[in-house]
Amino acid sequence: MERIYPYYGAVSIVDYVDDFIFDGEYLLLSEDGIYVVDENGHPLLQHITGKFWANNHAHILKGKSGFNEDSLYLFLANTNMAPIVTGAAQPKINQANLKSFSITIPTSEVIENFNALIQPFFDQRLSNEAEVKKLESLKDLLLSRLVN
Repeated sequence: MERIYPYYGAVSIVDYVDDFIFDGEYLLLSEDGIYVVDENGHPLLQHITGKFWANNHAHILKGKSGFNEDSLYLFLANTNMAPIVTGAAQPKINQANLKSFSITIPTSEVIENFNALIQPFFDQRLSNEAEVKKLESLKDLLLSRLVN
């Protein structure tokens, strides 16, 4: 089988596999390892769209309560989560601590307006990523023709 689906770890793609367990838009929040939060306490996040597999070193998140994945990404990326990190040698955000993390949720009107405001930027990001994939394929095709 063809290994075409990204296999994500805590902070990046670590391999490609021949099957997927997720299909859609998700956030992956680093669970453990050297890079759980940055120097400001902001969590390390991956904003994923499409078919993929994720290992057990990432929390898989979906938006709810009006937050879509885009607004949740921006919210979490700007939130100090250092208080829920445990472990000295191996920093970790465990599921219990993540679920106990309290946040103030804006009104549904504020969230809806924010979602509408940021949507064009995230749509452009997806468009740019698709264009990069096309250009990489074209580069590979042209290089193979040049070499042969």
